[in-house]
Parts: sequence; structure tokens; C-alpha cells
Amino acid sequence: MIILGIDTAIRRTGYGVIEILSLEEIKVLDCGVIDSPAKVPHSECLRRIAGGVAELVEKFSPEEAAIESAFFQRNIKTAMILSLARGAVVATLATAGVPAFEYAPRKAKKAVVGTGMASKNQVAVMVASITGVSVDKVPLDATDALAIAICHGQYHFRVGIAPPKQI
Repeated sequence: MIILGIDTAIRRTGYGVIEILSLEEIKVLDCGVIDSPAKVPHSECLRRIAGGVAELVEKFSPEEAAIESAFFQRNIKTAMILSLARGAVVATLATAGVPAFEYAPRKAKKAVVGTGMASKNQVAVMVASITGVSVDKVPLDATDALAIAICHGQYHFRVGIAPPKQI
């Protein structure tokens, strides 16, 4: 099964594409970041995010996608901007017919590291260990996306895990 994991942000959206054959056999097909410079307007960032996700879907034909769920933000403006980025991703996936599921950041970290309070560096080390990819080859924003994809993949191979919430 090919899964596209996405960690949305307006300026640096991380992505990871995995092929999961079993809990012991997880292969990273691609990972990286969709970057937008600080000076470009949000509309351009959203265009880049949607275009980047569309390219990934076209190239890898994922069967499903997993995206980080929205989480509590004290700053409403930041929450709204993050919601715009998530909306661009979800709309692009829906247009392509790729079912999308959401996971809380803590749930993805717990699935990979064993604790929902893991740091980005801890997630990076465990993702590298699980997939065999060199930790220095994966941007930190992409490690969270890979963790989300791995978390989603576990749903298909572990008995008794509650079905994920489809967006």
C-alpha cells in the first residue's frame, strides 16, 4: 500500500510517501518539503501546496493519504492560516480521489516513538530506524509527515486499532 503523509504549514509543508507491505517492511519512496518564501502572499503559498500535492499524487498514485489534524492554537490568525493550508491539501486530494485521514500530532509521534511528547529529533531518529533511511537525508518537516504516514499504515496491519477518521 502506498501512503502519502502530509504535515501542513503555510511556508513549509512536509510530505512523505511510503510503501508499507507489513509492519516490518516500510519503504520511503520520497520525502521533502514544499517551500514558499516568506515574502510571497498566502494565495501563492496555497497554489504551491496544492500543486505540489497534485504532483505527488500523479507521480506515486497513493491509495490513501494521512494528514496532521488541526490542533489548538492560542493565536487565531495562525490557526486560520494553518486551516487554509490544510484546506488546499484536502481539496487537492479529494479532486484526485485519494481518501484522506487525519491524525493528531501526538498520536503519530506515539505510533513511531512510543510517546506523544517526542521531539522532532526523536521522531527523525525513529523514522530513520524504521525505514532504513539516513536521518540526515530527511528534512525535519518531512519526518513528521513520514511519521503520520507510518501511523496510518499501522492501522491496516494491527488488529484492534480503531479506524481512523476520514476527512
